[in-house]
Amino acid sequence: MTRRILLPGVLLGCAVLAGCTDRSTDGTAQDGPSGPGPSAPARTAGPAPSGNGPSGARDAAPTPSPGDGTASPGSAAPATTGRCHTADLRASIGADHPGAGQADFAIVLTNVSRGTCTVSGFPGVAFVDGAGEAVTPDPERATGEKRRTVTPAPGAGAWSAMTYARPASTGVTTVTPATVLVTPPDETAPIPVRWTGGEVSDTGKASVPRVSPLRPGEGA
Repeated sequence: MTRRILLPGVLLGCAVLAGCTDRSTDGTAQDGPSGPGPSAPARTAGPAPSGNGPSGARDAAPTPSPGDGTASPGSAAPATTGRCHTADLRASIGADHPGAGQADFAIVLTNVSRGTCTVSGFPGVAFVDGAGEAVTPDPERATGEKRRTVTPAPGAGAWSAMTYARPASTGVTTVTPATVLVTPPDETAPIPVRWTGGEVSDTGKASVPRVSPLRPGEGA
């Protein structure tokens, strides 16, 4: 009697246990219903991708900084204005325009540079022989005449009047120079010009040439 009573109880407990576990088709026990799986580790935010790498975003075009030496389209460099130096000029002597016993020459300085430049005052003038030695006293300056600043453009000039009494009318001794050395104002290097004007006085008593301040143009 006791054995019959225990058997149904044992079978009932086994049924309860069977409901607690699942079995796979191959008879192996499986765990109960699984919950959510373990979450993936959070990705740590790194620096933004660089445009230099193969997968980075393209960098923006650099903005030119001021003063990078690039000229604006259509811009032109302004002409340089400064004092004319000897290398900027060509010297010449104009033809004689004689008066009553008077010689009258124009000493011309022509701008041969690529920009404008200025001259102001008197040119230096020296008569020399073939060896470069001075053969006359230095010409005088017409200091009573107004000085002005002349700004010749490329190809334009400034001129000074050189006048003197003809030696034949004063009876002084003379010499025929080979060259006139013309020195621009405030310069020390002269420009040699062949002299074709004939005899000039070689004394300081009479017939000494006199030069005027430079003025615009190339003489009369």
